[in-house]
Amino acid sequence: MSITDRVIAIIAEQAVLEPSDVTPDSTLEDLGIDSLGLVESIFAIEEEFDISVPFNANEPEASDFDISNVAAIIAGIEKLVSEKV
Repeated sequence: MSITDRVIAIIAEQAVLEPSDVTPDSTLEDLGIDSLGLVESIFAIEEEFDISVPFNANEPEASDFDISNVAAIIAGIEKLVSEKV
C-alpha cells in the first residue's frame, strides 16, 4: 500500500468516511475533521510511519507542516518518510 493510500485510509477513518470519499483536494474541514480529529490523525500517521510530525496542535499556523489539504499532508509525510534513516 502506498503512502498516499495509507494516509487517505487514516484520514477517512477519522472522518468516518470511505477512503474513496477523500480526495487530494479535500480539506480537513470539508471532511468534517475538527482539531481533535486532526490531532488523532497526526498521532495515527506518526504511529503508522514511525515518524515525528512537526506539528503544534496549539499553533497549527506556526507549524512547518502544511495541513491545508490532503495532498499537502501526503506531501509532508512523504518528505518526512524519505528523510527518515
